[in-house]
Amino acid sequence: MNKTVAFSKNSVNVFFHILTQCNLNCRHCYINPAQHGSKTLSIETVTAWLRTFLDTHREANLILLGGEPTLHPHLDQIIFAAREMGYDSITIDTNGYLFHDILTRITPTDVDFISFSLDGATAETNDAIRGNGCYDKCLAGLRAAVRRGFKTSLIYTISNDNIGELEMMPAFLENLGVNRFFIQVIGIRGKSAGPGRDHLQVDRQNWLSLIPQIAERVSESGITVTYPKVFLAPEERFECAGRVADNYFIFPNGRVYRCPLCEDYPLHSLVFKDDRLYETARINETDLFCLDIPEGCVMNKLVQPGNLSYGEDGNPEYKIACCLLKEEVPGKSA
Repeated sequence: MNKTVAFSKNSVNVFFHILTQCNLNCRHCYINPAQHGSKTLSIETVTAWLRTFLDTHREANLILLGGEPTLHPHLDQIIFAAREMGYDSITIDTNGYLFHDILTRITPTDVDFISFSLDGATAETNDAIRGNGCYDKCLAGLRAAVRRGFKTSLIYTISNDNIGELEMMPAFLENLGVNRFFIQVIGIRGKSAGPGRDHLQVDRQNWLSLIPQIAERVSESGITVTYPKVFLAPEERFECAGRVADNYFIFPNGRVYRCPLCEDYPLHSLVFKDDRLYETARINETDLFCLDIPEGCVMNKLVQPGNLSYGEDGNPEYKIACCLLKEEVPGKSA
Protein backbone atom coordinates (compact mmCIF):
# COMPACT_ATOMS: atom_id res chain seq x y z
CA MET A 1 0.00 0.00 0.00
CA ASN A 2 1.31 3.44 -0.90
CA LYS A 3 1.82 5.70 2.09
CA THR A 4 2.81 9.19 3.03
CA VAL A 5 5.99 9.03 5.09
CA ALA A 6 5.31 11.32 8.01
CA PHE A 7 8.05 13.12 9.89
CA SER A 8 9.49 10.78 12.46
CA LYS A 9 9.44 12.12 15.99
CA ASN A 10 11.34 9.07 17.19
CA SER A 11 14.54 9.45 15.19
CA VAL A 12 17.34 11.91 14.50
CA ASN A 13 18.40 12.38 10.88
CA VAL A 14 21.84 13.87 10.27
CA PHE A 15 22.66 15.10 6.75
CA PHE A 16 26.39 15.73 7.04
CA HIS A 17 28.32 17.57 4.32
CA ILE A 18 31.82 16.49 5.30
CA LEU A 19 33.33 18.64 2.53
CA THR A 20 32.13 20.87 -0.29
CA GLN A 21 34.80 19.84 -2.81
CA CYS A 22 33.52 17.98 -5.87
CA ASN A 23 34.98 16.72 -9.13
CA LEU A 24 31.83 17.69 -11.06
CA ASN A 25 30.23 21.03 -11.82
CA CYS A 26 26.52 20.18 -11.99
CA ARG A 27 24.22 22.91 -13.28
CA HIS A 28 21.78 22.45 -10.39
CA CYS A 29 24.28 22.01 -7.53
CA TYR A 30 23.00 23.51 -4.29
CA ILE A 31 26.41 23.80 -2.62
CA ASN A 32 27.20 27.45 -1.98
CA PRO A 33 30.79 27.89 -0.70
CA ALA A 34 30.07 31.44 0.44
CA GLN A 35 27.43 30.07 2.82
CA HIS A 36 28.74 26.53 3.44
CA GLY A 37 32.53 26.87 3.54
CA SER A 38 35.16 25.24 1.36
CA LYS A 39 37.27 23.13 3.71
CA THR A 40 37.41 19.37 4.16
CA LEU A 41 36.65 18.50 7.77
CA SER A 42 39.17 16.39 9.65
CA ILE A 43 38.06 13.03 10.94
CA GLU A 44 38.49 14.37 14.49
CA THR A 45 36.06 17.20 13.79
CA VAL A 46 33.58 14.95 12.01
CA THR A 47 33.48 12.44 14.84
CA ALA A 48 33.20 15.16 17.48
CA TRP A 49 30.23 16.70 15.68
CA LEU A 50 28.59 13.32 15.09
CA ARG A 51 28.57 12.57 18.82
CA THR A 52 26.49 15.69 19.39
CA PHE A 53 23.42 14.21 17.70
CA LEU A 54 23.35 10.81 19.35
CA ASP A 55 20.37 10.21 21.60
CA THR A 56 20.22 6.94 23.51
CA HIS A 57 16.42 7.02 23.41
CA ARG A 58 16.01 7.49 19.65
CA GLU A 59 17.27 6.01 16.40
CA ALA A 60 19.97 8.06 14.68
CA ASN A 61 20.41 8.01 10.90
CA LEU A 62 23.41 9.44 9.07
CA ILE A 63 23.59 10.55 5.44
CA LEU A 64 27.12 11.43 4.31
CA LEU A 65 27.21 14.14 1.66
CA GLY A 66 29.51 16.58 -0.10
CA GLY A 67 30.45 17.95 -2.48
CA GLU A 68 31.47 14.41 -3.29
CA PRO A 69 31.94 12.51 0.01
CA THR A 70 34.17 9.81 -1.48
CA LEU A 71 36.78 12.53 -2.09
CA HIS A 72 37.30 12.60 1.67
CA PRO A 73 40.46 10.54 2.31
CA HIS A 74 39.09 9.18 5.59
CA LEU A 75 35.51 8.40 4.59
CA ASP A 76 35.93 4.75 5.60
CA GLN A 77 37.14 5.74 9.07
CA ILE A 78 34.22 8.14 9.46
CA ILE A 79 31.83 5.30 8.63
CA PHE A 80 33.49 2.94 11.09
CA ALA A 81 33.41 5.58 13.82
CA ALA A 82 29.75 6.42 13.22
CA ARG A 83 28.77 2.76 13.40
CA GLU A 84 30.76 2.26 16.57
CA MET A 85 29.11 5.32 18.14
CA GLY A 86 25.71 3.78 17.55
CA TYR A 87 24.27 5.31 14.40
CA ASP A 88 21.49 2.96 13.32
CA SER A 89 21.79 3.59 9.59
CA ILE A 90 24.49 5.08 7.38
CA THR A 91 24.08 6.16 3.76
CA ILE A 92 26.60 7.58 1.30
CA ASP A 93 25.30 9.92 -1.42
CA THR A 94 27.73 9.85 -4.35
CA ASN A 95 28.10 10.84 -7.99
CA GLY A 96 29.49 7.37 -8.69
CA TYR A 97 33.18 8.08 -9.18
CA LEU A 98 33.89 6.35 -5.84
CA PHE A 99 37.27 7.87 -5.09
CA HIS A 100 39.92 6.31 -2.82
CA ASP A 101 38.68 2.83 -3.78
CA ILE A 102 35.95 3.20 -1.18
CA LEU A 103 34.20 -0.03 -2.22
CA THR A 104 37.29 -2.02 -1.21
CA ARG A 105 37.70 -0.17 2.09
CA ILE A 106 34.20 -0.82 3.44
CA THR A 107 31.81 -3.76 3.31
CA PRO A 108 28.04 -4.02 2.80
CA THR A 109 27.65 -4.42 6.58
CA ASP A 110 29.33 -1.05 7.22
CA VAL A 111 26.75 1.03 5.32
CA ASP A 112 23.05 0.56 4.74
CA PHE A 113 22.87 2.21 1.33
CA ILE A 114 25.03 3.81 -1.30
CA SER A 115 22.93 6.31 -3.27
CA PHE A 116 23.98 7.27 -6.79
CA SER A 117 22.88 10.50 -8.48
CA LEU A 118 21.87 10.26 -12.13
CA ASP A 119 19.79 12.97 -13.80
CA GLY A 120 18.88 11.43 -17.11
CA ALA A 121 18.06 8.07 -18.67
CA THR A 122 20.53 8.87 -21.44
CA ALA A 123 24.08 10.17 -21.39
CA GLU A 124 23.03 13.13 -23.53
CA THR A 125 20.60 14.49 -20.94
CA ASN A 126 22.50 13.51 -17.81
CA ASP A 127 25.86 14.79 -19.01
CA ALA A 128 24.37 18.09 -20.14
CA ILE A 129 23.40 18.63 -16.50
CA ARG A 130 26.24 16.93 -14.63
CA GLY A 131 29.25 16.96 -16.99
CA ASN A 132 30.70 14.96 -19.86
CA GLY A 133 31.38 11.30 -19.11
CA CYS A 134 29.69 11.14 -15.73
CA TYR A 135 26.73 9.04 -16.98
CA ASP A 136 28.98 6.11 -17.84
CA LYS A 137 31.09 6.63 -14.72
CA CYS A 138 28.06 6.68 -12.42
CA LEU A 139 26.59 3.51 -13.92
CA ALA A 140 29.95 1.75 -13.71
CA GLY A 141 30.23 2.67 -10.03
CA LEU A 142 26.67 1.59 -9.30
CA ARG A 143 27.14 -1.77 -11.00
CA ALA A 144 30.39 -2.32 -9.10
CA ALA A 145 28.58 -1.64 -5.83
CA VAL A 146 25.79 -4.07 -6.74
CA ARG A 147 28.33 -6.77 -7.64
CA ARG A 148 29.97 -6.36 -4.25
CA GLY A 149 26.66 -6.81 -2.46
CA PHE A 150 25.95 -3.22 -1.38
CA LYS A 151 22.35 -2.06 -1.19
CA THR A 152 21.97 0.75 -3.67
CA SER A 153 19.57 3.49 -4.62
CA LEU A 154 19.39 5.88 -7.53
CA ILE A 155 18.51 9.56 -7.11
CA TYR A 156 16.91 11.47 -9.99
CA THR A 157 16.46 15.22 -9.43
CA ILE A 158 13.52 16.34 -11.53
CA SER A 159 13.54 19.64 -13.40
CA ASN A 160 12.21 20.83 -16.73
CA ASP A 161 15.66 20.00 -18.12
CA ASN A 162 15.18 16.24 -17.66
CA ILE A 163 11.54 15.47 -16.93
CA GLY A 164 11.14 14.31 -20.53
CA GLU A 165 13.24 11.22 -19.83
CA LEU A 166 11.42 10.17 -16.66
CA GLU A 167 9.11 7.95 -18.75
CA MET A 168 12.21 5.93 -19.70
CA MET A 169 13.24 5.21 -16.11
CA PRO A 170 11.04 2.16 -15.34
CA ALA A 171 12.64 0.14 -18.15
CA PHE A 172 16.06 1.65 -17.42
CA LEU A 173 15.95 0.60 -13.76
CA GLU A 174 14.47 -2.85 -14.24
CA ASN A 175 17.75 -4.74 -14.59
CA LEU A 176 20.09 -2.32 -12.87
CA GLY A 177 19.95 -4.03 -9.48
CA VAL A 178 19.02 -1.01 -7.37
CA ASN A 179 16.85 -1.44 -4.28
CA ARG A 180 15.39 2.06 -4.16
CA PHE A 181 14.58 4.90 -6.53
CA PHE A 182 14.42 8.44 -5.16
CA ILE A 183 12.71 11.13 -7.21
CA GLN A 184 13.79 14.53 -5.93
CA VAL A 185 12.30 17.91 -6.71
CA ILE A 186 14.79 20.57 -7.67
CA GLY A 187 15.28 23.32 -5.13
CA ILE A 188 15.87 26.87 -6.32
CA ARG A 189 19.08 27.36 -4.36
CA GLY A 190 22.76 27.31 -5.15
CA LYS A 191 23.35 27.37 -8.90
CA SER A 192 19.66 26.77 -9.62
CA ALA A 193 18.90 30.19 -8.12
CA GLY A 194 21.22 31.91 -10.60
CA PRO A 195 20.20 34.17 -13.50
CA GLY A 196 18.31 32.46 -16.29
CA ARG A 197 17.43 29.40 -14.21
CA ASP A 198 13.85 30.32 -13.36
CA HIS A 199 12.46 27.74 -15.81
CA LEU A 200 13.62 24.71 -13.82
CA GLN A 201 10.69 23.97 -11.50
CA VAL A 202 8.09 21.50 -12.76
CA ASP A 203 4.53 22.81 -12.51
CA ARG A 204 1.80 21.14 -10.49
CA GLN A 205 -0.09 19.66 -13.44
CA ASN A 206 2.96 17.91 -14.87
CA TRP A 207 4.13 16.75 -11.45
CA LEU A 208 0.80 15.21 -10.41
CA SER A 209 0.10 13.65 -13.79
CA LEU A 210 3.53 12.06 -14.19
CA ILE A 211 5.40 11.41 -10.93
CA PRO A 212 2.91 9.07 -9.17
CA GLN A 213 2.41 7.13 -12.40
CA ILE A 214 6.15 6.60 -12.90
CA ALA A 215 6.57 5.61 -9.26
CA GLU A 216 3.94 2.90 -9.66
CA ARG A 217 5.56 1.55 -12.81
CA VAL A 218 9.01 1.42 -11.21
CA SER A 219 7.62 -0.38 -8.16
CA GLU A 220 6.41 -3.20 -10.43
CA SER A 221 10.09 -4.20 -10.72
CA GLY A 222 10.31 -4.69 -6.95
CA ILE A 223 12.01 -1.32 -6.41
CA THR A 224 10.71 0.92 -3.61
CA VAL A 225 10.13 4.48 -4.82
CA THR A 226 10.17 7.62 -2.71
CA TYR A 227 9.26 11.09 -3.92
CA PRO A 228 8.33 14.40 -2.27
CA LYS A 229 4.68 15.19 -1.78
CA VAL A 230 5.19 18.81 -2.99
CA PHE A 231 1.58 19.80 -3.65
CA LEU A 232 -1.23 19.71 -1.07
CA ALA A 233 -4.90 20.32 -1.74
CA PRO A 234 -6.28 23.39 0.09
CA GLU A 235 -8.06 21.18 2.63
CA GLU A 236 -4.99 19.06 3.39
CA ARG A 237 -3.11 19.81 6.57
CA PHE A 238 0.30 21.44 6.25
CA GLU A 239 2.99 20.43 8.72
CA CYS A 240 6.57 21.69 8.95
CA ALA A 241 9.31 19.20 9.77
CA GLY A 242 11.20 22.00 11.48
CA ARG A 243 8.49 22.09 14.17
CA VAL A 244 8.07 18.40 14.86
CA ALA A 245 11.12 16.43 13.71
CA ASP A 246 14.87 16.40 14.28
CA ASN A 247 16.61 16.84 10.93
CA TYR A 248 20.02 18.49 10.84
CA PHE A 249 21.86 19.69 7.72
CA ILE A 250 25.52 20.24 8.64
CA PHE A 251 28.13 22.12 6.61
CA PRO A 252 31.93 22.35 6.93
CA ASN A 253 31.87 25.95 8.17
CA GLY A 254 29.89 24.78 11.22
CA ARG A 255 26.47 25.96 10.14
CA VAL A 256 23.61 23.60 11.01
CA TYR A 257 20.24 24.11 9.38
CA ARG A 258 16.92 22.46 10.17
CA CYS A 259 15.43 23.25 6.74
CA PRO A 260 17.33 22.73 3.47
CA LEU A 261 15.49 25.58 1.74
CA CYS A 262 17.26 28.02 4.06
CA GLU A 263 20.76 26.97 3.09
CA ASP A 264 21.56 29.87 0.73
CA TYR A 265 21.14 32.30 3.63
CA PRO A 266 22.68 32.87 7.08
CA LEU A 267 19.44 31.71 8.68
CA HIS A 268 20.91 28.63 10.35
CA SER A 269 19.48 27.99 13.77
CA LEU A 270 22.57 26.22 15.13
CA VAL A 271 26.33 26.50 14.73
CA PHE A 272 29.38 24.53 15.80
CA LYS A 273 32.11 26.49 17.58
CA ASP A 274 35.10 24.64 19.03
CA ASP A 275 33.22 21.37 18.42
CA ARG A 276 30.28 22.46 20.58
CA LEU A 277 26.81 23.15 19.19
CA TYR A 278 25.20 26.50 19.99
CA GLU A 279 21.92 28.18 19.10
CA THR A 280 22.32 31.20 16.86
CA ALA A 281 20.89 34.64 17.53
CA ARG A 282 17.37 35.47 16.44
CA ILE A 283 15.99 35.96 13.83
CA ASN A 284 16.74 32.56 12.31
CA GLU A 285 14.92 29.79 10.49
CA THR A 286 13.07 28.60 13.61
CA ASP A 287 11.25 31.93 13.77
CA LEU A 288 9.92 31.25 10.27
CA PHE A 289 8.81 27.66 10.93
CA CYS A 290 6.11 28.87 13.31
CA LEU A 291 4.42 31.09 10.72
CA ASP A 292 1.13 29.80 9.33
CA ILE A 293 0.30 30.98 5.80
CA PRO A 294 -2.33 29.85 3.26
CA GLU A 295 0.45 28.76 0.86
CA GLY A 296 1.76 26.10 3.28
CA CYS A 297 5.56 26.21 3.47
CA VAL A 298 6.69 29.71 4.41
CA MET A 299 10.26 29.08 3.22
CA ASN A 300 8.97 28.03 -0.20
CA LYS A 301 6.95 31.25 -0.36
CA LEU A 302 10.06 33.28 0.49
CA VAL A 303 12.76 31.67 -1.65
CA GLN A 304 11.07 29.79 -4.52
CA PRO A 305 7.51 31.08 -5.01
CA GLY A 306 7.48 30.15 -8.70
CA ASN A 307 5.66 26.90 -7.93
CA LEU A 308 2.65 28.70 -6.43
CA SER A 309 -0.54 29.65 -8.21
CA TYR A 310 -3.44 31.89 -7.18
CA GLY A 311 -7.09 32.09 -8.11
CA GLU A 312 -8.96 35.21 -9.19
CA ASP A 313 -9.90 35.84 -5.56
CA GLY A 314 -6.23 36.07 -4.63
CA ASN A 315 -6.22 32.85 -2.62
CA PRO A 316 -3.66 30.10 -3.34
CA GLU A 317 -5.06 27.24 -5.40
CA TYR A 318 -3.07 24.72 -3.38
CA LYS A 319 -0.43 24.50 -0.66
CA ILE A 320 3.22 23.56 -0.97
CA ALA A 321 4.16 20.74 1.39
CA CYS A 322 7.28 20.67 3.52
CA CYS A 323 10.09 19.45 1.26
CA LEU A 324 10.80 16.63 3.74
CA LEU A 325 7.30 15.12 3.44
CA LYS A 326 7.55 12.04 1.20
CA GLU A 327 5.34 9.59 -0.61
CA GLU A 328 6.51 6.00 -0.65
CA VAL A 329 5.52 3.25 -3.09
CA PRO A 330 6.82 -0.13 -1.88
CA GLY A 331 8.39 -2.42 -4.43
CA LYS A 332 5.99 -5.15 -5.44
CA SER A 333 7.08 -8.77 -5.06
CA ALA A 334 7.25 -10.92 -8.16
